[in-house]
Amino acid sequence: MRYSRHILLPEVGGKGQEKILNAKVLLVGAGGLGSVVGYYLAAAGVGTIGVVDNDRIEISNLQRQIAHNTGRIGRFKADSARETYEALNNDIQVIAYKERLTSRNIKEIITNYDIIVDGSDNFPTRYLVNDACVMLKKILISAAVFRFEGQVMSIYPTDSPCYRCLFESPPPPGMVPSCQEAGILGVVPGVIGCLQATEVIKAILGIGHPLKGSLLIWNALDMSFRRVAIPRNRECPVCGDHPTITDLIDYEQACSIHT
Repeated sequence: MRYSRHILLPEVGGKGQEKILNAKVLLVGAGGLGSVVGYYLAAAGVGTIGVVDNDRIEISNLQRQIAHNTGRIGRFKADSARETYEALNNDIQVIAYKERLTSRNIKEIITNYDIIVDGSDNFPTRYLVNDACVMLKKILISAAVFRFEGQVMSIYPTDSPCYRCLFESPPPPGMVPSCQEAGILGVVPGVIGCLQATEVIKAILGIGHPLKGSLLIWNALDMSFRRVAIPRNRECPVCGDHPTITDLIDYEQACSIHT
């Protein structure tokens, strides 16, 4: 009964729902984006959801990070997200990783997951996750939000451009203001997180047309969607024909953009 509306869809059905229940998805970040993605994946019945986040909940998070609540201020976001998702659906298992991803632990953590969802709040993590997913050939659903805008792209290693094909290297520290400095409309990560969750479920089921080779940009103020084609860069330092980055890099954590 829980999944009856999925099973009614010819593109899903009982076999598709079994695929969802057997899927393993890792969320990088339990903030504005991760909160929403995790909610919908839990509701959909994704059998194993990992949540990586070493931050604690602050009251300013609650304007957009819907996996948490006032009573949990001060607690780890990963633990809070686990409680929220398991309360929604007791069919699933949620694994909390209360640590920051680094070049030393990322491969061990992501290796057992089918799909990685990047909702991180800083450029060093974003590039680290991209590089690790390319090297381990993991599907990556990447997104970012800022003020009134958000963007999403899906990266299928060997079959699509990666994040570095679009932005080859992180910006210098301080070049991009954080959401803590510039602000963020609370609903923006909600919309973008829903789009990420949609891309995850499509990838699990093998249906539709994923955002491979495309960057989808949404602007809340004029309610516009724009899809930009991203060609694969054969000179990309990670996924190009002759990669120059073959080991994972821990970039300076100072260049950050918070969601």
